[in-house]
Amino acid sequence: MTTDKDQSMDDQSPAVVFAVKGIDVTPNKDEGVRKVVKKQGEDGDRPMIGDKVAVHYTGKLLNGKKFDSSMDRKKPFIFNLGKGQVIKGLDIGVSSMQRGEVCMLLCKPEYAYGSAGCLPKIPPNAMLQFEVELLSFKGEVLTDDGGITRRIKVKGEGYNSPNDGSTVHVLYSTVHLEGRCGERLFDSRNVHFIVGESEDMGVPLGVDRAMEKMQKGECCMLYLKPKYGFGKDGRAQHKIGPNSDLMYEVTLNDFEKAKESWELDLKEKLDLSARAKQKGTQYFKAGCFLQAVVQYQRIVSWLEMEFGVGKEQQQTIQNFLLVAQLNLAMCYLRLREYALVVENCNKVIELDGKNEKALYRRGEARLFRNEFSLAMSDFKLVLQVNPSNRAAHGQVSICQCKIREHHERDKKIYANMFQKFAEHDVKAGKGKRRRGEDSGVMNENHQVAIKRRRRSQDHGQDCP
Repeated sequence: MTTDKDQSMDDQSPAVVFAVKGIDVTPNKDEGVRKVVKKQGEDGDRPMIGDKVAVHYTGKLLNGKKFDSSMDRKKPFIFNLGKGQVIKGLDIGVSSMQRGEVCMLLCKPEYAYGSAGCLPKIPPNAMLQFEVELLSFKGEVLTDDGGITRRIKVKGEGYNSPNDGSTVHVLYSTVHLEGRCGERLFDSRNVHFIVGESEDMGVPLGVDRAMEKMQKGECCMLYLKPKYGFGKDGRAQHKIGPNSDLMYEVTLNDFEKAKESWELDLKEKLDLSARAKQKGTQYFKAGCFLQAVVQYQRIVSWLEMEFGVGKEQQQTIQNFLLVAQLNLAMCYLRLREYALVVENCNKVIELDGKNEKALYRRGEARLFRNEFSLAMSDFKLVLQVNPSNRAAHGQVSICQCKIREHHERDKKIYANMFQKFAEHDVKAGKGKRRRGEDSGVMNENHQVAIKRRRRSQDHGQDCP
């Protein structure tokens, strides 16, 4: 006779298993999701809200009928935790797991598909059981280049987030918000700043850019690559070395949202553009090129779609756009983002085909991209606009030298290539002649053998 301890979980009814061994993992302890661990996971971190998690799961009704399984598809199921991409019971259950853990979850209807069910497989008011294995998890990447990763410890309120120009109140403290480099705490304070201008308060760009993804009351961990931290120069006052990764824990206490672009009239946009231009210049001179980019991009976003205004106002708008895009091109040159230099210069040239700075900066970008002929064409266009531009004359000479060097390299490459082809052909020819000579000898030997065989036959002898 076996006892409950002797039986495997799969041999017991779900009600018995979860009543005896299950623990309530719901935040409000209403027994909506009970969990039984089948295999312990690795000690350490658990997934947080917004993390991208990969799991294998099998879902069954209480009668044991399977309605879904990632195992059958032979492909892990990936989703962002706590974002409503799965039923509430799975969001809660997976958040309680460790990497490598396997567990059983029993979800009441209100934590599954509720009174509607999910016909035809799941009837109304169905209690569901899941076997889940947590394979991996990682933070939410906020930028295309992977420079800012967020992990949410406490979910914020509502759906509003700060926008560019918002004034935010962020708590930096030993409990709720910290700046760390490795294990060392280097920053701990209360601070408020305007989104887009956090550099003024010594707050790195990565924290600033993450603000637009946060809600009031949210507490999150931000992992910043050097580009979004203190860059190649580091920060001497905090004893942060060059190219250091940073981690900030940020709690957004409150914010005053700025007007959206569509809420601003033209006068407000022009006033804000003048301020952003000044701020961008300040950041550029300080070597904060990414921060300067934020300011110049704001000008473009405010003014590029302004139409139907008077001639004088239209000229003012165009002047702002020309300056913003020229300065964006200069910032991107410093950041070695040469494709973006060309893109912004092209926009200036569309407005002003003889803009000397745009043609010159586009030429510089193309020269750095080894597009020597295109670069030389740009510098020659500069000289058509301003024949006395000595820098452009020098760049034309550099392009001509680069083109000659490129041609010389091509000649050497092709000469070596043809030499190798010729040597290969010579070797192949010798091989053919050798095979021909060998073949001739074999044919001669064959003829001799035939003659000997005939003579032997004539004398009634067998061939040797």
